[in-house]
Amino acid sequence: MYDRQALVALIKETALAFGDFTLASGKKASYYLDCRKVTLDSRGAVLIGSGMLELLRRDMPQLVGGMAIGADPITAAILTIAGMQNVPLRGVMVRKELKQHGAGKFVEGPIAPGEEIVIVEDVVTTGGSSLLAIERCEAAGLRVQRVLAIVDRQEGGREAFGERGYKLETLLTVRDLGIEQPVR
Repeated sequence: MYDRQALVALIKETALAFGDFTLASGKKASYYLDCRKVTLDSRGAVLIGSGMLELLRRDMPQLVGGMAIGADPITAAILTIAGMQNVPLRGVMVRKELKQHGAGKFVEGPIAPGEEIVIVEDVVTTGGSSLLAIERCEAAGLRVQRVLAIVDRQEGGREAFGERGYKLETLLTVRDLGIEQPVR
């Protein structure tokens, strides 16, 4: 079900914009990838869920998830495709802020200490969002195996994960989208 070229085409058609942008990392960029326009599209959900499940199968964890809200549709897509293929997998949501009611947790979902999780992300620039998700998951007793993303902007995120002992795998890089422009 994963069709790399179809994902490239969908991202170019719906999620890629050129201009002057400030990224979540604070860096300035001449292009922006709004992957929510892909993760929240039925075609995109199938492509992303299928592609990421293929990557996960190489070393299947018990859990998958990432920082709310960006990772939530990715997690849901992966879980849906896994369920359709009878692959056991559970998801988590990592909160940016501590929940002020109920159990007051940063990490929500059917988890048990010691379980392995793969962190998912839409676009990696510096890796800051996923590094925070990693910290929160480890504090909850989970073992982070690696990070999966839809697109690597190739602006230092891969190196930041590597410095902390985590591997980044992506479905695409900005070069796959025909972008050679660096962040400025």
